[in-house]
Amino acid sequence: MDYPREALRFSAPEEAATLDDTVCITPIRQEQLQERLGERFRELDVPLLVEWPDGRRGALVFAVEEESDSRRFSIHRLAHYCLDLAELLGTDRIVPVVIFLRGGHYQQTLKLGGDHHSYMEFSYLICDLPALSSEAYWTSDNVVARLNLPNMRYAPADRVEVYAHAVQGLFGLEPDPEKQLKYLDFIDIYVGMSEHELEEYGRRYPEEVKRVSSFAERFTEQGLRQGLQQGLQQGVRQGVQQGLQIGEAKVLLRQIDRKYGAQLAAAYRERIESADAETLLLWSDRILSAERIEDLFH
Repeated sequence: MDYPREALRFSAPEEAATLDDTVCITPIRQEQLQERLGERFRELDVPLLVEWPDGRRGALVFAVEEESDSRRFSIHRLAHYCLDLAELLGTDRIVPVVIFLRGGHYQQTLKLGGDHHSYMEFSYLICDLPALSSEAYWTSDNVVARLNLPNMRYAPADRVEVYAHAVQGLFGLEPDPEKQLKYLDFIDIYVGMSEHELEEYGRRYPEEVKRVSSFAERFTEQGLRQGLQQGLQQGVRQGVQQGLQIGEAKVLLRQIDRKYGAQLAAAYRERIESADAETLLLWSDRILSAERIEDLFH
C-alpha cells in the first residue's frame, strides 16, 4: 500500500511493464466491495485501480492477494472474487496476482467443463518469494524488491549480505524517515539474524551500523519528545477539565447545603461528585427554581 507502483512492477512485471509514470494507481475502497462480495471478501485482498489520465487505455484492476500459508490458498475463492470484482466494477480488465510468502504447493490453473469442452479457464500471476533468487535483486532499484530480500531464496551463509543489501536499498530508495524506521523493523523481523551474525554485520559494514544506529537513536529521541509534549498537553487538558468538574461539584453541594440542608447534601454527595461537567451545569441551573431536591435530578 505504501508502494503500489513498485509492488506491481515487482509482483506482476509483465502486466506492469506498460505502466508508465503517468498512470494513477489508487486502492479501491474496501468498504465499497464488502457488501457485494460478502463473506468471501477478505481484508488481505488489495484491489488496485490503474487509470490512464489521458484515457488512451481502459483502466486495469489488479487483485493482489498475499498468502502466508500456501495450504490455505484456494484458486476457486480467487476466481470467485475476481468474477465478483469484474461484475461490481463493470470491467473484464482484471489481473489476479498472488504473493506467496513461504512457497509450498498450490493449484495454478482452474478448468471447468464437460466431456467435450472446457467452458471456463482461470489462472493468475504468481509471485513465489522463496522461489526467487535474493542475489538477483541485491542491487535492484525497486524498493519493494529490496525490502523483500529476506523473504527470497538465499543460503544461510549469505544472511548478513542479504540484510546489508536490504538496508542499503531502504535508505537509498526511501527518503521518508518514518517509512525508513517502519521498514527497518520489517527487515529485522524477516531476516532474524543471530547475535553472531549481528556481530559479523558490524565488522563487515561498520559505516552502515553507525548510520542505522544514529538514525534509530535520533528518530527515537524525536518520537519521545513528541510523545512527551503530546502527553503533557493532554494531561493539562484533562487536569483542567477535572479541576473544573471538582469545582462545579463543590459549588453545587454548597448550594444544596444552604437550600435543603446538610443532611441532603451528604446524601447526594456521591452522585454529584461522579457526574460530568455538563450534568453539573444543568443541575446548577435547576437549583435556582427547584422547590424540592427531587426536582433537581429528575
